[in-house]
Amino acid sequence: MKARVHITLKNGVLDPQGKAIHNSLEGLGFDGVEDVRQGKFIEIELADGDTEAAKARVANMCEKLLANTVIENYTVEIES
Repeated sequence: MKARVHITLKNGVLDPQGKAIHNSLEGLGFDGVEDVRQGKFIEIELADGDTEAAKARVANMCEKLLANTVIENYTVEIES
């Protein structure tokens, strides 16, 4: 089974990389882009098992290592 983790900065946290991307898009002539927020995507291959247990296990991984929960939010999707 595969776990997909999306990690994004919380609202209100400054995103200098997102701002740099936004400025570059404007510089390349892409009009109408009002804001850019960047994040991380992590894909984890897991041994087959219970989907809910796997989701809880990956959430625990996020809490302990993958995400800085002070400034980041995360979502976990499990694909059987």
